[in-house]
Amino acid sequence: MKQTWRWFGPHDLTSIDDIIQSGAEGVVSALHHIPNGAVWSPEEIARRQQQVATRKDGSPSGLAWDVVESLPISEDIKKQTGDWRTHIANYRTSMEHIAAAGIAVICYNFMPVLDWTRTALRWRLPHGGTCMRFDIDDFAAFDIHILARPGAGEDYTPAIVEEAARRFARLDDAGKAVLARSVTMGLPGATDSMSLDDMRAHLDQYGAISADRLRRHFIAFLEQVVPLAEDLGLRLCCHPDDPPFPLLGLPRIMSTAADYRAVLDAVDSPANGMTLCSGSLGTRPDNDLPAIMAELGHRVHFLHLRNVKRESTALKGSFHEAEHLEGDTDMVALIATILAEERRRKAQGRTDWQIPMRPDHGQ
Repeated sequence: MKQTWRWFGPHDLTSIDDIIQSGAEGVVSALHHIPNGAVWSPEEIARRQQQVATRKDGSPSGLAWDVVESLPISEDIKKQTGDWRTHIANYRTSMEHIAAAGIAVICYNFMPVLDWTRTALRWRLPHGGTCMRFDIDDFAAFDIHILARPGAGEDYTPAIVEEAARRFARLDDAGKAVLARSVTMGLPGATDSMSLDDMRAHLDQYGAISADRLRRHFIAFLEQVVPLAEDLGLRLCCHPDDPPFPLLGLPRIMSTAADYRAVLDAVDSPANGMTLCSGSLGTRPDNDLPAIMAELGHRVHFLHLRNVKRESTALKGSFHEAEHLEGDTDMVALIATILAEERRRKAQGRTDWQIPMRPDHGQ
């Protein structure tokens, strides 16, 4: 595997010099300052490449921008509303500019409204460290009592609804604000933020969109971009839902091996691939990560290697970021399966035999 590190740009607290010291061999980055749906210009891409290639003292870093994470898909595209056709055209233009710059891998996701969801961003662990955590009771307290989504209580068990009410009753105004900010937090470096009113508006617009319809929209998008990616020598790879189960009444369509199988078969091309995130998929007890890699590894173009500890056996349950060898995913077995896939690719003469990977979240 090629070991890479995610960098959010010049404002990231981690510098390129720090990344060199980590032992990383490449950089994963994106142009978060460009609004979703707009074109990534050659000049902006070149600027980020130059930033990656340069140390603080101006000398060469020896690193290159290897993976785009992410080239975002706008909500208009997901819903097929507003300027969605223009946004797809802009997406295709951005792909052309990325390919011309020599970058071959584009990671993205197709999650409605929220790219990822946690209820605590600095949850204290027994050893004194902190991590991100998703607590289903806290999330229900947000959904039912802070967001006040109509019918939200029907999406949870009676026990969760009761506990959510108790949790909400204990929160002061500052605690409510912290929980709301944790749930609606965007990516570091991103310009887009999500207010409660923004979220309510999005949820209203998604009200009539079922999982089947959202999948049709996704496939329609892929039909527009995958042939171009194949022509350009790009590898597109969809990140799984995080967490991989429905939230806020929204459909989730990239949560299991069956979800990936449906989309990869619908637009069957080596350019249409998967970002295997062991943490996102690993929060579901019915996802077997080594088995998923063994089945779909030939279409895996990017890896996020992290582990989570599930706090219950429920499909829709609480979890937190774990140490890499201490979570519920057998990381040793998963990596063995990844290395077997790389050996198979190398024997076949594939130029993409070495799969870029990066650590993700953690403690």
